[in-house]
Amino acid sequence: MADAQSRPEENFFEPKSPIPNATTVAYQAAAVGALVSVLQNALSSHKAGALGVLTRTGGTIGMFTAMGAVFAFTEATMANERQKDDAFNGVVGGCAAGFLAGIRTRSLPMALGSCAVAGAAMGTFDYAGQVAGERRQVREEKEIRFFKTPPISLQRTPTSE
Repeated sequence: MADAQSRPEENFFEPKSPIPNATTVAYQAAAVGALVSVLQNALSSHKAGALGVLTRTGGTIGMFTAMGAVFAFTEATMANERQKDDAFNGVVGGCAAGFLAGIRTRSLPMALGSCAVAGAAMGTFDYAGQVAGERRQVREEKEIRFFKTPPISLQRTPTSE
């Protein structure tokens, strides 16, 4: 009980706005999709020229954009609904984005498999990031408690001339 009162910031949840998050991530994912589309266009032989980025491999840009937006929207919505910011939100968002990627192949087994793989990958990534972040915070708190005053090497000493 005393721990909960001494650290109120652990239970604090700041709501996320799904639409701005999804829009921002969609733009970022579109840029990555454009880069992938350019690489696909450059590495294939065709007579479409530079316009092939949009005409031949332009679906890649749209797919990356859609997956990024679906991931960000689902993750933010899940966090708001649960009022927790943990790795489970990333699992659900990754599953939604993976399902979308699998549906593009018009195969339900592929969609379910992509959901599982993307959800597990994003959940692992989020969990690892949260664990590393907590360790850094704990280490900084310990340093602050240990060094109540700056170390002697950092303190200024008056020089006598």
